[in-house]
Amino acid sequence: MDTINWSSFTKKIHLKKNIQTVYNAWASSEIICTWFLREAVFTDTNGKPRKQNENTEKGDSYSWKWHNWDGEEKGTILEANGKDKLVFSFAGDAQVNIQLTQKEDHTLLELTQSNIPTDDTNKFKLYCGCSNGWTFWIANLKAYLEHGILLHETDLGYLNGQLDCHEYINS
Repeated sequence: MDTINWSSFTKKIHLKKNIQTVYNAWASSEIICTWFLREAVFTDTNGKPRKQNENTEKGDSYSWKWHNWDGEEKGTILEANGKDKLVFSFAGDAQVNIQLTQKEDHTLLELTQSNIPTDDTNKFKLYCGCSNGWTFWIANLKAYLEHGILLHETDLGYLNGQLDCHEYINS
């Protein structure tokens, strides 16, 4: 058996939408809040929040909040070319690279999270946790873009006063 490279992972999915529609789903706070987040604020390099329907750009910072989790993720947009590539810092020094490729009537989305620290805590939290999380969220993106449905809960909050994120698949 090969050794696991704990410092990165890649997830891929085919989406029956054009490349610009898929890109906009990641780059605009209006759309990313439909299928992924409760709140997303992209702020330009001058400290001014971008409009809800305006795509983020390289150098912007972001603040994200989820449904059913009280945490907040803050980071920087490292690359945003407006068409097929978006890279952002995530979970500290890790990076997420969204690469889109048009394939006939669909778009191939490749998500790679890299620069993951390889200590035991981060192997569990970032490699295992984020890998499982991204699998769900890009499947949710597919359900939304192709069928207009969402698979995640938006109103349950914490059940019994605790977050059961490793038990429920529709966080």
